[in-house]
Amino acid sequence: DNSATGAGAVYIFVRKGTSWAQEAYLKASNTEMYDSFGYFVSISADGNTLAISASEEASNATGINGKQSDNSAFRAGAVYLFTRKDNKWTQQAYIKASNAETSDYFGGYLALSADGKTLAVGAKGEDSSSTGVNGKQSDNSAEDSGAVYVFERRGETWSQKAYVKASDTAAKDNFGVSVSLSADGKLMAIGAAMEDSKAKGIDGNQSVDGKRNSGAVYLYSKKKSGWQQQAYIKASNPDVDDYFGGNLALSADGETLAVGALGEGSSARHINGNQYNNSYDQSGAVYIFARSGSKWVQQAYIKASNSGYFDYFSRSLSLSSDGNILAVGAPYECSKSQKVDGDQNDDSMTQAGAAYIFERIGATWHQQAYIKAPNSGYSDRFGHSAALSGDGKTLAIGAYCESSNAKGIDGDQKNDSNFHAGAVYLY
Repeated sequence: DNSATGAGAVYIFVRKGTSWAQEAYLKASNTEMYDSFGYFVSISADGNTLAISASEEASNATGINGKQSDNSAFRAGAVYLFTRKDNKWTQQAYIKASNAETSDYFGGYLALSADGKTLAVGAKGEDSSSTGVNGKQSDNSAEDSGAVYVFERRGETWSQKAYVKASDTAAKDNFGVSVSLSADGKLMAIGAAMEDSKAKGIDGNQSVDGKRNSGAVYLYSKKKSGWQQQAYIKASNPDVDDYFGGNLALSADGETLAVGALGEGSSARHINGNQYNNSYDQSGAVYIFARSGSKWVQQAYIKASNSGYFDYFSRSLSLSSDGNILAVGAPYECSKSQKVDGDQNDDSMTQAGAAYIFERIGATWHQQAYIKAPNSGYSDRFGHSAALSGDGKTLAIGAYCESSNAKGIDGDQKNDSNFHAGAVYLY
């Protein structure tokens, strides 16, 4: 019954041995048109707790399990918590921001801790002008400055524990456009891809703008007294419209941080190349930061081995638990290869997409694999999403514009009669 256009859904698949099977088909408890349920998902390490966002959900409810039926807050956003018991999934909570309002896009990005008891939710369109943690939420004088909300579960009950804003809150920064948690839920990285300061590196001067939409990342640690900002991170080569922080990933131990800048434009390739030749507009880059004690340092500057114009390398990022394996998606990459480590140089398949695997040995990074879909096609955008298992040995890659009419597992990939149906590939 396709009468709720754009409502959205989530599908759960499980692997037994080498075989995958669909376990569940999930819908929101208040399914409605254009809610985009499934816009972002995060699952606990044991696979038994699942957070699902609907970033365009429109109820004016606030807090936990409020009234879902009053749709007067267009695109306020919502998050739904599901739990699994005996292979059966049930909705546990319906979560809204404490100050839910129109066009906040609560749930545009979210992250669960490994035990499924801490949830961080980004709302890039939130408008308050407050700074720091648990400030005043009601002054909407900083349009689209953004916020992140932290929730915790005790038993079966969820509650909001923190309302987090940037230390340099400004309109249009989109703080909360990305968020990641360490496994224990005590370290949180938050991206503000449209932040404008011209600072470089770690803990530079936040107050002097000059690099519009260069982007920044803020790190917070959880103390007994609550959440506190630990670091303010900028790229080593911040530039206009780089969107540093548009995507990010923390390792499970919180010692490694990968930050994407899909608008970065250098023509460098591979690891630690020349960052300052901006001749490949929006080719994209990834920056690796490592923590030593309480200090963070940039460890690597990573580009694709076939970096090219408008590839959007870093549109998706995922780290293994130990931070030594990194998966990077470049959904607008254009080679026509249809295998792993194939020919990267024939750019005749527009926006087919690719994924890249990098490995760290000691403190040195190198590219391990270049991955293309076996049915790579025009505008499939393979690499728009990517997720690594904790041990880095299983990789899921999404191609949301793939068009085959197959259903289920390992169907016919060749009949492209279902325009932009989408597919996932497992490696």
